[in-house]
Amino acid sequence: MSTPDQTQQYRRWRQALQQGREALAAEYRETRNARQYLVRHGLLVDGIIRSAWEVLGMGQRAALLAVGGYGRGQLFPHSDIDLLLLLPETTSHHLSGFVETFVSAMWDIGLEVGHSVRTISECLSESQLDITVETTLLENRLLAGNITLYHQLNQAVEKHRDPMRFLEGKLLEQQQRHNKHFGVTSNLEPNVKESPGGLRDLHTILWISKAIGLGQNWDSLARNEILTTSEARLIHYSERQLEQIRIDLHLAARRREDRLIFDLQQQVASMSGLADDKAKRASEQLMQRFYKSAKNVSQLNGILLPNLRARLLCDVPRITQQLDQHFYSVNGLLGIYDSQVFEREPSTILRAFLHLQQHELGGMAPRTLRGLWHARRQINDRFRRDPENRQLFIQLFRAGGGLTRTLRRMNLYGVLGKYLPAFGRIMGQMQHDLFHVYTVDEHILMVVRNLRRFAIPAFNHEYPLLSRLIHEFDRPELLYVAGLLHDIAKGRGGDHSELGMVDAAQFCQSHGIDGEDRDLVVWLVQQHLTMSSVAQKQDIYDPDTIQQFAELVITPRRLAALYILTVADIRGTSPKVWNAWKAKLLEDLFYATRRALQRGGHVDIDSELEERKQAALRLMRLNIMPEGAETRFWQKLETVYFLRHEAKEIAWHTRMLGRLVDTKEPVVRARLSEDKEGLQLLVYTPDQPDLFARLCAFLGRHNYSIADAKIYTTRHGYALDTFHVFLPEHHEGNYRDLINFVEFELAATLLRQDPISLPAKGRLNRHQKNFPVKPQVLIRPDDKGRHFVLSIVAGDNQGLLARIAKVLSGYQVSVDSAKIMTLGGRVEDSFLLSSPRLTDDKALLALEADLIEALRV
Repeated sequence: MSTPDQTQQYRRWRQALQQGREALAAEYRETRNARQYLVRHGLLVDGIIRSAWEVLGMGQRAALLAVGGYGRGQLFPHSDIDLLLLLPETTSHHLSGFVETFVSAMWDIGLEVGHSVRTISECLSESQLDITVETTLLENRLLAGNITLYHQLNQAVEKHRDPMRFLEGKLLEQQQRHNKHFGVTSNLEPNVKESPGGLRDLHTILWISKAIGLGQNWDSLARNEILTTSEARLIHYSERQLEQIRIDLHLAARRREDRLIFDLQQQVASMSGLADDKAKRASEQLMQRFYKSAKNVSQLNGILLPNLRARLLCDVPRITQQLDQHFYSVNGLLGIYDSQVFEREPSTILRAFLHLQQHELGGMAPRTLRGLWHARRQINDRFRRDPENRQLFIQLFRAGGGLTRTLRRMNLYGVLGKYLPAFGRIMGQMQHDLFHVYTVDEHILMVVRNLRRFAIPAFNHEYPLLSRLIHEFDRPELLYVAGLLHDIAKGRGGDHSELGMVDAAQFCQSHGIDGEDRDLVVWLVQQHLTMSSVAQKQDIYDPDTIQQFAELVITPRRLAALYILTVADIRGTSPKVWNAWKAKLLEDLFYATRRALQRGGHVDIDSELEERKQAALRLMRLNIMPEGAETRFWQKLETVYFLRHEAKEIAWHTRMLGRLVDTKEPVVRARLSEDKEGLQLLVYTPDQPDLFARLCAFLGRHNYSIADAKIYTTRHGYALDTFHVFLPEHHEGNYRDLINFVEFELAATLLRQDPISLPAKGRLNRHQKNFPVKPQVLIRPDDKGRHFVLSIVAGDNQGLLARIAKVLSGYQVSVDSAKIMTLGGRVEDSFLLSSPRLTDDKALLALEADLIEALRV
């Protein structure tokens, strides 16, 4: 319990701490000197802690050590203050009470301390069990108390340290940390401290350096010839950049926040002196600055850690095998005989990566890596025009195995962006489209990775059809080239598919890809978004849709290539965007189009209709439906119904409704979808006003997300609507109970015809809040002139579809079908509408305005 005098003293210290921090922050905003801020902030806290130690009478009975980042002398505005209270081996109960009082005082003063209380023997035993504790003890300094205990601890820790064990442990720790953050520097909300290329990677180098006796700062590493002078300058610069960003983050958030979250990016950018311009927002300029520094750190991390490991393993036997006159393999790494070979013969830069790929080596030996890194300036226009280099580059794609790792290494070491300047321009480029979680360059590499994954036998079980197609595909390297180039023109303004097509044509011409192969690559880059758009926005069970798509792709080879690239592209945007429903749509579109192409590129509607009916009948017979049981129900259906529904749906509808054709009460049936990711919902009822809006409102209130809706009215005036809905994310439990609930409650709602109750608008997620999607509405006649197509783009929000449906209902517009495409937080929905009012220009303008208002979130 604090005395009144102590409480008053705590208040004075707290005030001094607050004023000191405010003064330091103000000075930092003027000078932008990150290192000065970190040191002075540490000294400010040192003084207060030492005063508290003395006033509380701790004296020499224990030692107080600063550890971790605080021990390193780098104290960020809201970082924890890590303390170690080092006690003698025999500790009295009275001393334990003092320790408790001291720690409590720290919090009363306003210092957020992370503390541990240990003896020397406890420190040693804990460090053997946990490498994090060992790392913490590596960076310590005495703040107050018993200096003898302090020296005894450092001597004991030094004596018991196993440098090799420490190095391997820190390398494993770094790998696990990188995996946790997607293994890339370019997550759109990167952690400045923990992400690949962040400050922690720099700390790891210095920890290992100190543990093996090579010093604890960059100057020491330079003196020990681990770092060159130019590398030391670059690492100092990148470290300052990252430190500035982290300080700005803490000050902007007014708390410990190490992630460059969307909410803070613009504010941090402003603190860095950046401003919006015509080309980029300030936040985008900031993020490219971060990615550049993180890339530098990742490159140097990849050079220095192998060098440190090699220094420690200098006596390990070397296993070598000559690869050619310039290269050899050593312990599974690529070595070079002459460190100047890259400068003297620049083509060996690409040959080095080809050796890595062909011989399945684990990486480059330290000297090779350093020589390569410093020779990047040799990759210029002359290098790019050299036929030998062009041939070497294209060989990477033809070699097959290891392509993804090779391209990632080329990107990491700055070679890929220099060889392909267009790729260099998209490095670190943000994508604020609410569904990409990678920058453009990382997304492209993810797409190539997906393409290669389809071709690896070990992953055949994931996507059997795609694996079979790519194995049957002649010259699959064309797919990999198209994957590398498909988004390369993003950020230039205009349609990146059209601009990228020009780049693809130039690439093919310069790299010896000609004739049909060139046409295929160029066409894939131009059309890489088309198949996804058709599958998710059009009715792929309509023969006309298949006819038009078949006329676009022309050949089965193009169809297979576009299908493979489309799946790889969607899966490369975000783990959350791809799902079994989208997989089914694309697969169904692929099969339907291939059948059309096999018939000469034309769809025989009569044959298609008859095949679909026969397939439905076969399914019904499997469910023991007697012959002729479908007649009464099918007589109420027009041809358009059979054209817009697949055989499985027709069979299900007939089984459910065959005996209820003229029922007076609503019929609702639900079943688990084939992909097990949602429900198929059937609604059959005498048509009623506002039915679509009522259905959407019900589903919205219960957090069901509509992926697809097919709206049909029978010959005798019954609504026959089919929905594919996704379950709420938090749903857990029995599907049978869920189906029973939906069937009973929705039928009761339709029977009562309650007033439509729209779901409440949900809260905006942070991405939508900071990068809002401008609502877009377009209504145009369809190709046949019988319907109108409504296209909507907006930010997703709970109940959005219900609000759209209610607006349409208010204008007496009927919805004949709906395709709902949600990409992250962005919706791109298409509706097929019919109404006499849509031919009235004044009513059409009013409808568009009301829809825009309904889309605002």
